[in-house]
Amino acid sequence: MTIKVFGHKSPDTDSTGSPIIWAWYLTEHRKTPAEAKLLGEPNTEAAFVLKKWNLPKPEIISGIAAGDKVVIVDTNNPAELPEGINDAEIVQIIDHHKLTGGLTTAGPIDITIKPLACTATIMHNLMGQNAAKMPREIKGAMLSCILSDTLEFRSPTTTEQDKALALELAKDLGIDVSAYAAELFEAKSDVGAFSDAELLRMDSKEYNVAGKELRVSVLETTAPKMILDRKASLMKSMESVAAEDGADQVLLFVVDILNEEATLLVPNDLVKRMAEASFGATVTGDTVVLPGVMSRKKQIIPALKL
Repeated sequence: MTIKVFGHKSPDTDSTGSPIIWAWYLTEHRKTPAEAKLLGEPNTEAAFVLKKWNLPKPEIISGIAAGDKVVIVDTNNPAELPEGINDAEIVQIIDHHKLTGGLTTAGPIDITIKPLACTATIMHNLMGQNAAKMPREIKGAMLSCILSDTLEFRSPTTTEQDKALALELAKDLGIDVSAYAAELFEAKSDVGAFSDAELLRMDSKEYNVAGKELRVSVLETTAPKMILDRKASLMKSMESVAAEDGADQVLLFVVDILNEEATLLVPNDLVKRMAEASFGATVTGDTVVLPGVMSRKKQIIPALKL
């Protein structure tokens, strides 16, 4: 049976590239047939990466059948995975997020969760000597994942291991890191064609904080004005998106990659209270700037409280 390799819903570059990387490795070096899948349309940056490195877009799937063999990458959170995931035969998890809980398996499985900035970096470690055999397009995907997840080493999640590997891959590929990262971020920032609801779901994850079901959305951009100019309609759309998704509130953090800060939209008193309790901020309007906040995983989610 061919193994399905996929990451989380609302796939970003790491959750698009890492399934491709690992499916290649399983097929070529473990002699275990595997195919990369997606749980939704890739974001604009991930779509750029696929085109840049001539990688076919993986099939988008909406569900999993009982007994399907699967490898889960870049998440271990059931809320980010297809319904019925616990009826599948999960054979492996490769991730760099906190352990969430909720996944169940019929027996022991291979799990690797490391405190690195990028799933692709972990995969490189797991490949051992076979990593040197990666074709150019797989190396390109790996470099893209690392630069995206580290925001070109600006994110506090960045480790020396992530940075060293990215620089090694870039040298091997003849790629200028800063120039290529600028291309990635330009693609990530090109969100003008998306509706408010699409933007709010584009890079979002579900969490329960202080008894509130939250959809925590992060938009990383080099052009924050393009998004903030839409704040009135975005805040209005938060109500409908929350209702449709069964959430109490949508939180939207607009991360300014170049200025290394986040702007949180504040549509109501709940978000105001959460911003002040979580970040020690003083909120006087419908936005609040959070200097130095770049990472949902390391700086936003651990801080959230009421």
